[in-house]
Amino acid sequence: MIRTLLQFTFIFSIFNLGAQTQGSAYTAVGKGVATTFVTDYHSLGINSSALGWGTGYEDKHVTLGMTEFSMGIYSDSLSSDKLNSLFKTFRNGAFGKQTESADWEQQAQNAADYLNSGVSIDATYNWFGFAYQNEKLGGIAFSIQERYNWYSKLSQDVSTISFGVNSSDYFDQYTVVYDEDTSVVQNYDGISEDTLSHAISGRLTTPFSLSDITKGTDIKFTWNRHYNFGYGRKLFGDSTFALYAGIGGRYITSAAMFDFESNDNGISLNSAVSPNYDIDYGEVSTTNPSNFIERGNLLPKAVGSGYGVDLSVSARLFNKLKVGLAVNNIGAVTYKRNVYSVKDSLITELRMSGIDDNNITSVMDDLLKEDGILNLVGEEKVEIKNAATIRLGGSMEFGEKLTFGFDFIAPFDRTAPGSIQNPIFSLGGEVKPLKWLALSVGYLGGGIYKHNIPVGVNFVMKNGTYEFGISSRDALSFFLKGSNSISAAFGVLRVRF
Repeated sequence: MIRTLLQFTFIFSIFNLGAQTQGSAYTAVGKGVATTFVTDYHSLGINSSALGWGTGYEDKHVTLGMTEFSMGIYSDSLSSDKLNSLFKTFRNGAFGKQTESADWEQQAQNAADYLNSGVSIDATYNWFGFAYQNEKLGGIAFSIQERYNWYSKLSQDVSTISFGVNSSDYFDQYTVVYDEDTSVVQNYDGISEDTLSHAISGRLTTPFSLSDITKGTDIKFTWNRHYNFGYGRKLFGDSTFALYAGIGGRYITSAAMFDFESNDNGISLNSAVSPNYDIDYGEVSTTNPSNFIERGNLLPKAVGSGYGVDLSVSARLFNKLKVGLAVNNIGAVTYKRNVYSVKDSLITELRMSGIDDNNITSVMDDLLKEDGILNLVGEEKVEIKNAATIRLGGSMEFGEKLTFGFDFIAPFDRTAPGSIQNPIFSLGGEVKPLKWLALSVGYLGGGIYKHNIPVGVNFVMKNGTYEFGISSRDALSFFLKGSNSISAAFGVLRVRF
């Protein structure tokens, strides 16, 4: 069940990337910049003061949108070929298709490569968006978004235990199962691959501490639903100089949160996962004060709720130059269901799950379940800060055909689960060779990204009445096998009147 839920989350989001930098604004993904390019409900969580700028069409005040997707997979240590294999695994699983794969050993090695290298996955699905804008009132907007953020980097020991790869140098004994015959065998130099493939657990003569085994492991995961709202308007000014301000926020419900880190300072865990994930916590759940077993029918039951606040200001000069500054998603989510922490302990025996596909997110189940690696402690509740950001952006219009700008985005608190870890900077713009056609291109770097080239095409029909388009965070992935990301963006149902 956990695997199916995660795969459907990805499929809802296979057409876009940029949950934390462009939201579900597919029109901004191809530019790589968003702060002074978005308006209407796309500005929520990015720059709410842009709601005061109007729609850009004199006779249109209302914007509606649905079916806007976002998805991207990135690793600075993996090629696009391996990332594409991971992408296809999620897609095939969601549609119930069999994945054409290599033998078991190769699949397990692929999974270990993903986890040891460090992989970031961002996904957003926009259920609905609405905005009303006019010169006197300013602009109001509302949207509902599903947001998924995953980052994982595992130590060699944890990936060995989780996926049974190159384990011959680690354990002293193995419990091996052939059909109904179970036996204990000693490890030795040159032990056969057949024996290792039938091992279900390994034993250590000298106990290791949990913090020693997991040292170097970092996993951060959130799956939240955002009910966004915002208001922006002009404070004062004219065509020479005008100042705008905006305020926004969101009510957040969370289906899952997992924040695990093991380093020189020790081991830490905050976890709260919906019962729909089918994690068997075992005996520890009976004494957990926040134990929760009720499942949702279509979507997982929430295990936490909270809020986020957005503040922004922007200026327009000579109706050509725009500059915007925003702090977004300041707040926290409080979890009161299935809350767990971890305590350090000595390990003498560990079970090895093995793996039969490329689903890296199954490692969370391996860590939390009753016979998993972690020694869990039930908690009453925990409060987790949001992955807030600070952003600065600007753009210049060169006539009616060309607009060019920049963005700089930094983490407000990089320790928050799902937060970008380092500043991201980008340059980009849009050219309109025809009234109904907008082409975009940009450059994206910093953060976890190396050198990405966003591209996009957007079709604007009947003077802005209908809009649809497609874009990607990195065009290099279509041409270079050595590129480090897979992404695409798509939106079909945007209308103005």
